[in-house]
Amino acid sequence: AVLTIWGRNNSINVQKVMWTVGELGLAHERFDAGRQYGGLSTPEFLAMNPNGLVPTIVDGDTAMWESNAIVRYLAAKYDAGGLWPKDPDVRCQGDKWMDWMVTVIIPQLIPVFVGLIRTSPEERDNDAITASIKAMSESWEILNAHLSNQPFVAGDSLTIADIPLGCACHRYYAMDIPHPTHANLESWYERLQERSAYREHVMIQLS
Repeated sequence: AVLTIWGRNNSINVQKVMWTVGELGLAHERFDAGRQYGGLSTPEFLAMNPNGLVPTIVDGDTAMWESNAIVRYLAAKYDAGGLWPKDPDVRCQGDKWMDWMVTVIIPQLIPVFVGLIRTSPEERDNDAITASIKAMSESWEILNAHLSNQPFVAGDSLTIADIPLGCACHRYYAMDIPHPTHANLESWYERLQERSAYREHVMIQLS
């Protein structure tokens, strides 16, 4: 059975999965779902993911949801020793940064993204947007410092560690906001842009 993925291509969480699929060259079929496409409240969909959210995948007999968990699953199953580091000490570093993206970066990114991209100018909470931009810049400095002596988040090559943060980083730089100089972060972002799967699945018009 072909790997099937439910989710619209402009969702940051779906982009994590599609970038992973692209890096691994996996045969797949993606179905638009969520936001303008709907389809998340049908009994069939809720049987796969009772949360009614995207992304959701089915791989053989395995149904999976939660985007970071899907990235881990696909990497472990199809690219052990590559995207999925076999060394637990390396892999736990990747895990740490994947979770940091969810707990630190995303809560700071969402007010900016929703405020600037999905809210009309007259309805924006500009104070909240400004505060979130400042907090996010300070958080990116943590990753910038971490990248001072290695090209990718977990070391010398692309791994699961880069994928969630790489999706968030594109949104950060694609928005018309101040970007303090983070030389290592910018170099990493440029390295990601050299990858065709990143360009195809992540560098999509913000909407």
